[in-house]
Amino acid sequence: MTRELLDPTSERSPLKRERLARPASLSGQVVGLLDIHKPRGDIFLDQLEVLLADAGAKVRRYQKPTFTKPAPVDLRHEIATQCTLVIEALAD
Repeated sequence: MTRELLDPTSERSPLKRERLARPASLSGQVVGLLDIHKPRGDIFLDQLEVLLADAGAKVRRYQKPTFTKPAPVDLRHEIATQCTLVIEALAD
């Protein structure tokens, strides 16, 4: 099955990016959970955090200041340097 992932920050000239391989296990991974600051996203991430911890992952939580703009550069850098995987909550 072919899947196409779109970058929501700019559809004028979409970039082609290869998907990274999934890790064989979550054990030992540092998973960043990014709350984009939409209503109830934190509820979804709370449940996800429990499941990830049960699978052996270390979880770090992050939150954007607002969902209306991309994450600030310093926040993106912090996540990139501290995590091996990232999940972004888009729930309403």
